[in-house]
Amino acid sequence: MNVGALRLANPVLAASGTFAYGVEFAHLVDLNRLGGIVVKGLSLEPMNGAPAPRLCDTPSGMLNAVGLQNVGVRAFVAEKLPALRAYRTAVIANIFGHKLEEYVEVIRVLEGAEGLAAYELNISCPNVAKGGLQYGSDPQMTAEVVAAARKVARRPLWVKLSPNVTDITVIARTAEEAGADALTVANTYPAMSVDFRTRKSRLGSLTGGLSGPAIKPITVRLVYEASRAVGIPVVGLGGIEAPEDILEYLVVGAAAVQIGTANFVDPGACLRLLDGLERLCMQSKVNAIIDLRATMKQKYY
Repeated sequence: MNVGALRLANPVLAASGTFAYGVEFAHLVDLNRLGGIVVKGLSLEPMNGAPAPRLCDTPSGMLNAVGLQNVGVRAFVAEKLPALRAYRTAVIANIFGHKLEEYVEVIRVLEGAEGLAAYELNISCPNVAKGGLQYGSDPQMTAEVVAAARKVARRPLWVKLSPNVTDITVIARTAEEAGADALTVANTYPAMSVDFRTRKSRLGSLTGGLSGPAIKPITVRLVYEASRAVGIPVVGLGGIEAPEDILEYLVVGAAAVQIGTANFVDPGACLRLLDGLERLCMQSKVNAIIDLRATMKQKYY
């Protein structure tokens, strides 16, 4: 199957921030069976991330405030990417910057390295002090950062959108017009959890990003709206726990999906879901999964 020009073995990818750099899971998961791995967000310089605690459970989900901790793009190229080249799975580099020039420079460093299939431009992270979310909520800033990345990127460029906008179709079209090859919909939702006994946040930060099954119905709607607004592929992610969830995303228009929070519960979640997807398709007499894509019926009765 394809996401634009990028050929994938199957539609199930591990989402950024939930699967480390991929190689850390090699002793637990057959990485060659994954459709792709989106690595931890990469910045120009190493980042320490947010203070602990960084995770807390919520009803039907979890909050995270990791703060994009990472080794930095140069260390990734030197220490992580060589090991990833041993696998045939598509490796997508999620990239982040505090300002436009940093996004561009991260891509420049990666352009000189072998073993990557695409870039995922993170303009939507709610857990950092600057950058990220501002780019993803302002159409002009979205256009500027995507266009700048497009000028230096030879590989396919995916843009990860924020769900925290009034109309996601505006940002989706803006990213497409600026040069995006695909969209990832969507990132987490800013949220809080407070311990009334201590009167403090349950996270080391005041707020975090909500993910997990609780957000799936909202993100399914966003994928539906975004995929109808643009001519480029949309990759859906948010709350996938069962094979049926994957097919739901495909029916509303997704070309592929990413598995995120489920990896925290079960490191083998991606392969469990892939196996279940194969069985479900056989049981449902779906001969080609692409036949389900964007087949949502317009009548509501």
